Amino acid sequence: MKKTADGAAGGTSGGTATAEEPLLKVTGLVKHFPIHKGLLRRQSGAVKAVDGIDFDVRRGETLGIVGESGCGKSTMGRLITRLLEPTGGTVEFEGKDITHLGVGAMRPLRRDVQMIFQDPYGSLNPRHTVGTIVGAPFKLQGVSPEGGLKKEVQRLLSLVGLNPEHYNRYPHEFSGGQRQRIGIARALALNPKLVVADEPVSALDVSIQAQVVNLLDDLQEELGLTYVIIAHDLSVIRHVSDRIAVMYLGKIVELTDRDSLYANPMHPYTKALLSAVPVPDPRRRGVKSGRILLKGDVPSPISPPSGCRFHTRCWKATEICGTQEPPLLALKPGHQVACHHPEDTETATVTVTGPAAAAPAPAPAAEAEAE
Repeated sequence: MKKTADGAAGGTSGGTATAEEPLLKVTGLVKHFPIHKGLLRRQSGAVKAVDGIDFDVRRGETLGIVGESGCGKSTMGRLITRLLEPTGGTVEFEGKDITHLGVGAMRPLRRDVQMIFQDPYGSLNPRHTVGTIVGAPFKLQGVSPEGGLKKEVQRLLSLVGLNPEHYNRYPHEFSGGQRQRIGIARALALNPKLVVADEPVSALDVSIQAQVVNLLDDLQEELGLTYVIIAHDLSVIRHVSDRIAVMYLGKIVELTDRDSLYANPMHPYTKALLSAVPVPDPRRRGVKSGRILLKGDVPSPISPPSGCRFHTRCWKATEICGTQEPPLLALKPGHQVACHHPEDTETATVTVTGPAAAAPAPAPAAEAEAE
């Protein structure tokens, strides 16, 4: 995938990222799933899957979302595609607020916002042929492709690397990688502007993962697509993303371009994640610094810790971390971090307003436990 100097992806029709209005803008997005108990089904609590996140996606770029299982990244993907109704916050697409649009009002926007699901088999109806599955968006939107539906579906199958003659086959006759290509063809049927890919390669073999990732890159360059790719594999995210957002327990803790994140992570959680990436070359394993071992389990999203949600596992935590939630601030140009004691503070310019301005100076970091 061709990258521009400022980290944006270039496409034939998507263009490069500029100071223009972002394609997607998310502000204070919240999703709480209520918990009901008893015969009267009274609400006794809520799972705070997404608890106030802010980001935007520029035209033609790829934003990667990474984090541990259960951090809320898949829920976030369904919120921005409006497959789930947000509890709070706003989602704007091309400057239009789509947060609470009904089914009828969202139908025209489905052409522009599509999703690729994690399970390449569960997302396909086993009773329908490939032709019916890929052709469904045209029928639902009332679109008649030039040259006929069958010809257009076969063109899409060829575009994603499948044999057009497989038009009448069923999903069970394909491998996992081929099924995912069918899902990609369906998502691209109506020429969307934004594609949200939820763990698009996690269910595939390693060799097939590379093929699908390269296919997504090629399609972005050819069609000018904008991606939001959700994954827990840091190697995949590094390959496909222009900017990366790191999530922890429903919050974004760091957001910056790919090179800055991997070269100089500023949040302790990001640093711990990167330390866990395996080194495939045995000759380089000795060069890599020791892995940071986080103590304890991820807290429950039903009752997240007060203050910084990571402070119960953080080796740099001080008293303020347990009482005051750090805001997501730009500590460097284009590098946002939510931490009271970020890494590399010597070169960071911290701009704090409001209650956070009273925070004490960062305490010396305790040495992380390493293997």
